[in-house]
Amino acid sequence: MGGGAFPTMIAIITMFFIGGAAGSFSTVLSAGILSGIILLGILMTLAISKILSVTILKGIPSSFTLELPPYRRPQIGKVIVRSIFDRTLFVLGRAAAVAAPAGLIIWLMANISVGDMTILSRCSGFLDPFARVIGLDGVILLAFILGFPANEIVVPIMIMAYLSEGSIREINDLSILRDLLTANGWTWVTAVSTLLFSLMHWPCSTTCLTIRKETGSMKWTLLSWLVPTVTGVIVCFLFTTAARAFL
Repeated sequence: MGGGAFPTMIAIITMFFIGGAAGSFSTVLSAGILSGIILLGILMTLAISKILSVTILKGIPSSFTLELPPYRRPQIGKVIVRSIFDRTLFVLGRAAAVAAPAGLIIWLMANISVGDMTILSRCSGFLDPFARVIGLDGVILLAFILGFPANEIVVPIMIMAYLSEGSIREINDLSILRDLLTANGWTWVTAVSTLLFSLMHWPCSTTCLTIRKETGSMKWTLLSWLVPTVTGVIVCFLFTTAARAFL
């Protein structure tokens, strides 16, 4: 789960599970729920790691030796410069290289109509039957797919699709956003399924590019995308099935 998913998760927790709580209690309750979700993510990571270690990664354990470099007094200026050029600008450059074309694709899908519906609406309608099985809807699943460049745009894409608008927008008032979501069929089951999918779905484009560079293998990059995706679908399906059985 990337850091960009946290704003989405916090907003959903606040809208659907904090309710009328106010003041410091609201903050503590929100932090508690989010901490529980993060703990679930850690446990799922350990479980998946164990499964992989006895299946596709099964083999003779290899030793790992780490040699510490000679200690030198840190040079603040050099650290700052290298951090900016080696990390910040590198990540921003990769994000821009993917985000710009993705933004154009989203805009075209929202503004080009086929028949009496935009491409965005037709795609969400196509995904809707499968998305319902895992507790989401076509708009939510499509927003996650189009949000592959950056998790931060998932909710704005949902808003654009629900309002049938031609550009991405944000709603800062959570009460208005909650009314919009519930008017489009969101329930607590939808909210929990969205939280679970946010926690476990595929890594963002920048993470995938980094994995590709570090491993030098498309196979491991695809595997790193596939494993959390399949895990998220299975967990959401199990939760949704159980929740509907007791409703």
